[in-house]
Amino acid sequence: MQKLNLKVLTAALALALNFAMPAAAQDADGPILFTNVNVFDGVNEALIENANVVVTGNKITAVSTEPLAVAGGTVIDGGGRTLMPGLIDAHVHLSLNMNFLVMFNQLPDYVAARTLAEAKNTLMRGFTSVRDTGGQVLGAKKAIDEGYFPGPRIWASGAGIGMTAGHGDLRPPTQRPRQLGGPAWTEGEYNGGTVIADGVPEVLSAARLQMRQGAAFLKMFTSGAVSGMYDPLDIGEYSFEEIKAAAEEAKRWNTYLAVHSYNDKGTRLALEAGAMAIDHGNLMTEETMKLLVEKGAFLNTQTGVFLSDPPDNWSEGSKSRQRQAKEGLDNMMKLAKKYKAKITIGSDFVDNAEQKKEQSYELTNRLKWFTAAEILNQATAGNAEILYLSGPRNPYPGKLGVIEEGALADILLVNGNPLEDLTLFHDPEKNLALIMKDGKIYKNTLN
Repeated sequence: MQKLNLKVLTAALALALNFAMPAAAQDADGPILFTNVNVFDGVNEALIENANVVVTGNKITAVSTEPLAVAGGTVIDGGGRTLMPGLIDAHVHLSLNMNFLVMFNQLPDYVAARTLAEAKNTLMRGFTSVRDTGGQVLGAKKAIDEGYFPGPRIWASGAGIGMTAGHGDLRPPTQRPRQLGGPAWTEGEYNGGTVIADGVPEVLSAARLQMRQGAAFLKMFTSGAVSGMYDPLDIGEYSFEEIKAAAEEAKRWNTYLAVHSYNDKGTRLALEAGAMAIDHGNLMTEETMKLLVEKGAFLNTQTGVFLSDPPDNWSEGSKSRQRQAKEGLDNMMKLAKKYKAKITIGSDFVDNAEQKKEQSYELTNRLKWFTAAEILNQATAGNAEILYLSGPRNPYPGKLGVIEEGALADILLVNGNPLEDLTLFHDPEKNLALIMKDGKIYKNTLN
């Protein structure tokens, strides 16, 4: 029997306790009335000035410029701050917080502890909901939902489905595929980040495995990648039949298939096969953008992963592919705006927990193409739309991303007006006075 590493276990437990306790949710007795706030409702550019907002249980029950009162409740004077919906990040990897080669040598409970730590950090940055597009987070999600740890709402795809030599193939070149006598599980599969599937039957099995574990949607790699080991950025991954099998399986579960795709070839094939979300899309052509809009699919865009400095451990090939993807950003954003694509916002930082601290820079990076109001709409009500696409697999039924009667009470109180200054989110410790998720307060500096 393998001996457990007591140092690793101790570190895991210390991390878990450290990150669970400080942000424990505060349950109010009775309703909560926010007074003297200016409301960004997630949709309209104009603030609702001198407003009052009531939260009862886990829902917003009143928004009014008229005086309100709550019997037996709590009154929080907003002091003229901006009250707005919690931010939503539509492309994260909560469990990927260290270099893959380092991660493969860690015990699962250590990786889980780091995942919970990052979940807490994400919530404290003001992101009350995330769409996790690849990684072992369903256990962490359950622990958060049950109240054991603080963290955002999580819509998870489970492991990303990839082909041999595709983006999800993290095996050393000397390791044989399992069909040719290799191990049943690779390190990437063991850690729950990816699952390798070749041919329609294997794709179906991989898809069903994610749904069996409680995924809200499916994720597949259909083009080369910036950081891939074997897949150049220009290649298409998976055949039409394989992608269609995954898309149809997602539909069978009343949810949808999202695909990782940078180039036009992989993006167009995925759309034609039935994918309803393109994550990245940097190098797509105008004709493919038109097809995306025609299909009603979502375009999940990122900027920071291309604009930031590449990690030191990246190869020259990966650095070159990052520059190529960066060069496609401007054209993609302009085409998306021209054809009114369903644009959502994601950060997509992996391998480096320190880099994830720049999560909110994803908002300010977009000022080249959009106004602050458009960006905040994308990060709240707009991003909520892709979460609803999970249909019955949506783990949190209800309306998110808006401040309106009947919506779920995910709320931020901001020191200042983010419609005038998005950099406020760069310092959440200073500028987020209150963070509420599901009607529970996780941070309150107004007391």
